[in-house]
Parts: sequence; structure tokens; C-alpha cells
Amino acid sequence: MHKFIAMVGTNSDQSTNRKLLQYMQAHYADQAEIELMEIKGLPIFNKPENRQIPEQAQMMADKIEQADGVIISTPEYDHSAPAVLMNALEWLSFHIQPFVDKPVMIIGASYGALGTSRAQAHLRQVLDSPELRARIMPSSEFMLGHSLQAFDDEGNLTDEQKVAKLDGLFADFQVFVAITKKLKHANATTHQEVRDMDWEKL
Repeated sequence: MHKFIAMVGTNSDQSTNRKLLQYMQAHYADQAEIELMEIKGLPIFNKPENRQIPEQAQMMADKIEQADGVIISTPEYDHSAPAVLMNALEWLSFHIQPFVDKPVMIIGASYGALGTSRAQAHLRQVLDSPELRARIMPSSEFMLGHSLQAFDDEGNLTDEQKVAKLDGLFADFQVFVAITKKLKHANATTHQEVRDMDWEKL
């Protein structure tokens, strides 16, 4: 059984993105072990000269490295992923490399109709950056619009079509993770390239 980290891409206490990940955690409990990861509490990234990484960020990185894959659920603000999520990813790419070649599934929930379409595209671009180099599952957008009305009192998704779509994408992610594990021939070189990355010397 695969183990996944499910990153809540917001610091909101009442986020429907957290609710979506909690639904997945319960709904797929017989298919995978899913552990929620909060990004609240991280300091604002300031590129410390001593390269000291916050203890919380190091603990997050350790869990991501040990996991088979990562699921990130992002809201959308101003056509992009929220600053708090970008802050977390900046810490998680500052002289640590937990995302290198790590399978990632991107999902999102929003109060409006579009369901984080632009935020997901933005997040894909960031995760593909030279400092992160995650392996993002292609052609796999799950966008939950009108998310305040999407769950019943028990936290279950009520739209059967949305449930079927998520079921299919989660099954695809399991396959994607298995395939990605075989694509490791350049892994050591990629890790070294990321470790050597220094924009100030380029």
C-alpha cells in the first residue's frame, strides 16, 4: 500500500481544501495511507545566510522524502496559488530536495465556479522549477468549484460525477507512482544538480 503526504495548501482554519483532503483520506483508506500535512506556522522565507532551515520545514521534508507521493490541494487567489503555499515550497527547496523526482498530484477547491484552474497551472510551473523538479502527474486536473456546497454534514462529496472523476484520477496516480519508481536512472545526477544550484553564481 502506498503512503502519501496530503499537503493542505492554505493556512485557513476552515478551508474546503483541507476538507477535500480529509475526504480522500477516509474514502481511499483501503487503497493508500494518506497523512495530512499543514503548512501553517512556517516563518516567512528570508533566504538566511547561515542556511538554517526551520525545524518544521525539515520535518516536512523528511516526511515527503519517505512518502511514495504527494497530493497538494490548493485554493486560488488572484489567479494563482496562495502566498503561504509558495512560502512552504521555498523552504522545501532551500538546500533540501524532498521533491526531486517525487510524484505529485495537484487538486484544488474554490468557492467559485472555476475550481482553481489557474492556481493549478501556476503550481505546476513552480513544482517543475530547477529547485524543486517534482514529477507532476500530467492531464489530471481535479477542480472542485462551489466547494462550500460540495460536502454533506459527514464531509462526503455529494456530486457523484465529481466522486467518479476523483476515483479515476486517484487510481491513475497510483499507477503514475508505480511508473515513476522505475524512472530513477538519472535520480542521483538530478539530486546533485539541485544541490549545486546557486543562482548567485550563474
